Amino acid sequence: MKFWRRVHKLSQEELAGRLGSSPRHISRLETGTCRASEAIVLQIGEVLTLGKRDLNHLLISAGYAPFVESIDFNSPELRWLRKAMILTLRALDPYPATLVDSDSQILMVNKGFVNLFSQVVPASLLAQISNNYDFVFGRSSSDSMVKDWEDIVSAIIMAGQQAALFSNNPDDQAQIDSLVERSSVPQDWAQRAAKMEPRSSFRVQVDLLGEVQNFFNVSTIVGSLGPAAFVSDPRLTINILYPEDDDLDLNFPADADISHPLLFY
Repeated sequence: MKFWRRVHKLSQEELAGRLGSSPRHISRLETGTCRASEAIVLQIGEVLTLGKRDLNHLLISAGYAPFVESIDFNSPELRWLRKAMILTLRALDPYPATLVDSDSQILMVNKGFVNLFSQVVPASLLAQISNNYDFVFGRSSSDSMVKDWEDIVSAIIMAGQQAALFSNNPDDQAQIDSLVERSSVPQDWAQRAAKMEPRSSFRVQVDLLGEVQNFFNVSTIVGSLGPAAFVSDPRLTINILYPEDDDLDLNFPADADISHPLLFY
């Protein structure tokens, strides 16, 4: 608040006048001796003509959830982003990679993903995959490709639950509730996750031609610059599988017919 007041070259007295408040109250807000209501934070944002990004920063600093407006990844104005994501996924070949949005919808895959999982999942089923949660949670612990499945699933759900509590969005909570009801999720998922620290990666085991191969699943977030990048839609994540065995050949034949509805190159 103090920063933006100075950007607009306003004294505490001038800002107080525009807000219909007192300079003393503005001073107490800036020093943290008095907590701002959400209403006054929004009023300050309006008086200082803050954009969406900076208003969200101000809300977060005051202890309130930011406003997130959904943005269509396939909209014309995001053509540049789609092109950048295609180039990124192509550059990751032959390592399997997917681009996922905040609702766990798979937006894009690369050839490495199709090449690997066509050896594991029937082609007809692979072509229908469009949701990462369905792909991961559709398996039981007995046939899962993920090592320590129940712990990993618990950690994934806990991350989503914390995000839903932060956003206070009923749709986010409904998605978590639907996941918890799946038979593949342990009933004590919350207790399991409470004992775990967040993981930046986890192991995935894939049976390739009768031999189990270990992969590390690593996720990287695609977002705008700034400390509130994680609240900027579209909130995108690239999930990548790297083989544990350096000698494992993931390259596919140059003339291989690799296709998928979400493969765009």
